[in-house]
Amino acid sequence: MKVTARSRPPVDPVRWQAPAVDALPGFPAPVINLVPVPGGEPEDVRVSSDGQLWTGAHDGGIVRLRPDGSGAEVIAHTGGRPLGLGFRADGRLLVCDSPKGLLCVDTATGEVTALVTQVGGRILQFCSNVVETADGTVYFTESTSAFTVADYVGAILEARGRGALHRLDPDGTVTTVVDGLYFANGVTLTADGSALVIAETQGRRLSKYWLSGPQAGELTPLVVNLPAMPDNLSTGADGRIWCAMVTPANPVADRLAARPPMLRKMVWRLPPRLQPKPASVVWAVAFDPDSGRSVAGLRTTHPDFSMVTSAVEAHGRLWLGSIGAGCLGWVDLEHTRLPRR
Repeated sequence: MKVTARSRPPVDPVRWQAPAVDALPGFPAPVINLVPVPGGEPEDVRVSSDGQLWTGAHDGGIVRLRPDGSGAEVIAHTGGRPLGLGFRADGRLLVCDSPKGLLCVDTATGEVTALVTQVGGRILQFCSNVVETADGTVYFTESTSAFTVADYVGAILEARGRGALHRLDPDGTVTTVVDGLYFANGVTLTADGSALVIAETQGRRLSKYWLSGPQAGELTPLVVNLPAMPDNLSTGADGRIWCAMVTPANPVADRLAARPPMLRKMVWRLPPRLQPKPASVVWAVAFDPDSGRSVAGLRTTHPDFSMVTSAVEAHGRLWLGSIGAGCLGWVDLEHTRLPRR
């Protein structure tokens, strides 16, 4: 039987001025330890209330591991590509899946339930990350309304603000609270519950969406002009915001974005093997939730691990997810401290 290549949707690029690049401090280069994950490419990693590790694999599996990373067990399959994860107060696992939408997994039985498959009458095809607040409200990001994760490069080439932050109320109502975001990605709740922190991968910035106080309902900048593409976020024990840096900013791609859109249409028509590839790096940074100052981090390389898409503290370790490897990584959390200045 003849196998034909998957057809890709068209892109509709616009001229776009990429943000400036501001330097971050030098970070430690700790030893990276690897833990294989069935199904490969564990995009996000989260910790349940009993200390177990949870991740979603490229083949659709939802995988549970012991606190030390051993005993990997596939608990469920989504039928799509699991991306960002988050836990509900009752212990169920929220799963952003592309193209399945926002799902909920019973961690005891493996039963998968769809919570949101459409937003505003259109299919939610690139649900990216999710978090639940204390009152049971769920916030989730949508990276783009035009593509699934399989064609995420098309969204970057378009350079259109098609991303959004949505809210799912306990009664099932879905509301778009922020739109026009440039590849909305990670979302996490600040330690005091006053705001969400949101990452825009293409916008290369972190912003705060205020849930309470005089700025409630507003989006304000926290960190801008990042020198890399931010991905998933998590909140550390001391309130710091961990941000996975999937790949450094690409000066060639930035210049291309400002030139005639036809050039990016030509790039999109190239076979994937000929398209620009992200630089291989292991990079994560923790930011102060109020000032946006870098307070911890790591940057290094590893022959078998790169494209870090999540970073979460657990059991004295910083666990790292990746879409460039078939495993999770971890480093000693103490080894992410910034050198004394």
